[in-house]
Amino acid sequence: MQFLEKRFIELSRTAYQREIVTYTDFLNLNEQNILHSLPKNRLFSRYQCFGGYDMAERQMAAFIPDALYLRCGKECLTPEEIRYPFRGMRIMPLHRKYAEDLTHRDYLGAALNLGIERAKTGDIISWDDDAVIFIHRDMAGLLLEELTRIRHTQVTVREVSPEDINYTPRYEEIRGTAASVRLDSLLALAFASSRTKLSGLIEGARVYVNGRLVTSNGYQPKEGDIISVRGMGKFRFAEEGGRTRKNRLCIVLHKYI
Repeated sequence: MQFLEKRFIELSRTAYQREIVTYTDFLNLNEQNILHSLPKNRLFSRYQCFGGYDMAERQMAAFIPDALYLRCGKECLTPEEIRYPFRGMRIMPLHRKYAEDLTHRDYLGAALNLGIERAKTGDIISWDDDAVIFIHRDMAGLLLEELTRIRHTQVTVREVSPEDINYTPRYEEIRGTAASVRLDSLLALAFASSRTKLSGLIEGARVYVNGRLVTSNGYQPKEGDIISVRGMGKFRFAEEGGRTRKNRLCIVLHKYI
């Protein structure tokens, strides 16, 4: 943790002193939490995170000098303006008729077997027989040249432009009621279990709200917050409605599938 904090501070200092944008590798939820938890007075510049699409779990952080904000004339820059150093690579079966049903683990394992470090890969999104893996630009050529087979399926790889990645995660809508919008109540509704059973997830440091670790059962998320539970999935707190006759709150969640 201390090593990672020092790394973030050093990247921030470099961005400030040299007036250039500096970048991390892809950060998992725990690493993002360490970044978000750093006191602002320990950083020399602002930062923005992005992972290729709006709901990405693994994200890169870019430390941005004030000069770039001033040059662009705005407080928040687009990913195109920041120029994150990663690419979206589309993996497709060479012969769809004979393609196996490949999983997230299959795609990730194939990339790691090429010697690509996990920190150099972001999310993997898949639909039908295709997948897109976000990968550091330095590793994109290796994937293009060397990835020809996943399990018994021959594949081809090509780079896709960000405009072609119009991915919106699918979700199931869950409607229910809760005594309050406490985090443990929302988890119980999302995962169809009791607050008592799920409170251990929060206390066990497995629950993140918008990339920040939350360890209090009584924490109250706001509408639009994304709650991620390591090993179980994530959902969005979509809506807080009115109250029932029994004075319980009507809750709408979008659980991603």
